[in-house]
Amino acid sequence: MKNFVELFTAFLRLGVLTFGGGYAMIPVVERELINKKGWITMDEVMNYYTIAQITPGIIAVNLSTFVGYKRGGILGGVLATLGFVLPGLGFITAIAVFLANFADLPALRHAFAGVRVAVCALILNTAIKLVKGVFKSKKTLILYLIAFALSAVWSVSPMLLVIAAGLLGLLIFRPSGPGEQAPGGSKGDAG
Repeated sequence: MKNFVELFTAFLRLGVLTFGGGYAMIPVVERELINKKGWITMDEVMNYYTIAQITPGIIAVNLSTFVGYKRGGILGGVLATLGFVLPGLGFITAIAVFLANFADLPALRHAFAGVRVAVCALILNTAIKLVKGVFKSKKTLILYLIAFALSAVWSVSPMLLVIAAGLLGLLIFRPSGPGEQAPGGSKGDAG
């Protein structure tokens, strides 16, 4: 029971501390769940984010569910998810009740402008960490450059890019022999 309470409170804390969406929460996840708790690794976080990109729902909520499930099965997934969403639900409810009365105040508009700048800084920090964690081989860099070009230059659908990259990943990074490791330490191609 103690483990479930700890899981719920850890994600409740994440829900309170996280602003700016799924990618902006990576520094908080790193501090709280990797460095302090030791519950997951950065490679696992990247894997969960990858899965969250192709599953319905909000990335941060999916991450909470995945980590909760890993730590405590179905009940752990439910408790982690509830812990994460409750602070946001309370905050959104408070905003809905009070914001209509104060939305035109210049101070509030300026405060939101400042928050946007801070969130952009968090997202840039996260992007740098993602780049460091993903490019572990020349093959991953080439796959990235192809996906980036298809997205930025030819506006290919993100859904098609994710599906195609997943299929290419199966082909490129599958193990060619027993015991061979893929980038990030999972079974697959080393290089």
